[in-house]
Amino acid sequence: MARKAKAVVARTLNQPVGVEEIEVESPRRGEVMIKMAATGVCHSDLSATNGTIKFPLPVILGHEASGVIVEVGEGVTEYAIGDHVVSSFVSMCGKCRYCATGRPQLCDQGARTLWSLPDGTHRTKDRAGNALNIFSGCGVMAEYATLHVDNCVKIRSDMPLRPAALVSCGVMTGVGAVFNTAHIEAGSSVLVSGAGGVGLNAIQAAAIAGARDIIAVDISDEKLALAKQFGATQTINASREENLVKTIKKMSDGGPEYCFECAGIGKMVETLFRAMRKGGTTVCVGVTKGDDTAPIRPAMAVFEEKTLTGSYFGSARPREDFPRLMSLYMAKRLKLDELITKTYRIDEAPQAFADLEAGKNARGLIVYD
Repeated sequence: MARKAKAVVARTLNQPVGVEEIEVESPRRGEVMIKMAATGVCHSDLSATNGTIKFPLPVILGHEASGVIVEVGEGVTEYAIGDHVVSSFVSMCGKCRYCATGRPQLCDQGARTLWSLPDGTHRTKDRAGNALNIFSGCGVMAEYATLHVDNCVKIRSDMPLRPAALVSCGVMTGVGAVFNTAHIEAGSSVLVSGAGGVGLNAIQAAAIAGARDIIAVDISDEKLALAKQFGATQTINASREENLVKTIKKMSDGGPEYCFECAGIGKMVETLFRAMRKGGTTVCVGVTKGDDTAPIRPAMAVFEEKTLTGSYFGSARPREDFPRLMSLYMAKRLKLDELITKTYRIDEAPQAFADLEAGKNARGLIVYD
């Protein structure tokens, strides 16, 4: 049964998002329809509105969400009506070489579902009957969405749905960069640049992992204060530093062993690579603009054995990692509620995006009930 729903749609670059009435078709084979409970307003969604991440417009935004299944398509056996689920913006086929070797975040199918379902079609139309693209196979900034099961993860029924939404992107990306990509050791010194939604989760993951020192770098005193609540032991306001490399080295006794660049700034990647100590690792987590660069001296990599690597989606294994993170939350070891700076109704989505761009929120959350 097709359903009418409100959805957040980007139609023109560098213009405010709109809230439109759309039609969501019933699920076909291998698909489910979800009634959304909450959707995170992520910086990647903002990047789709300004062209940093290129999506064909118009596109229904949203990739970080939780909800309840209300319809099940043909052939679906692992999900049932009433199941609680979160979205995964990376489609996981379970068959390609990356899925088979435990790296589903790099799934070949994911590259083919950037704005459609895996078969290349859509289940969403605007009022004029025209198909609407969907962000990363999800398009979950809407009251209802039809997703392929490869973009869903079932979660425990006692997990509150609002904080659960955050796990499916921002939390996984930040925590996973520390746990899955860098594999930091207890007692390590860590630096996190960018104390937004992703960076705060890298900070709290470093604290959970037993890091000795955790330095947070940002240009906002408010975000740096929040970083301390999530485990940062020291902070640097980069806007006040003439020589950031020197400051970092002095503060960390010669440089951190692990650095995480979470703001998506090429110049900062270069800074962290220079600032970390010999044998250290810098992890690129934030998404930079396509033409942004980070000049690195290869000799430094050779003689000081420094490593520069990337982390996409926290090197996630969503069906394994999402439940683990939720168990940490239920055990009061992972902060999720504290990430939610403000909640919005869907009609307030333009304000939610404005607040995100202004740097006001760790995470804004659109709620539907």
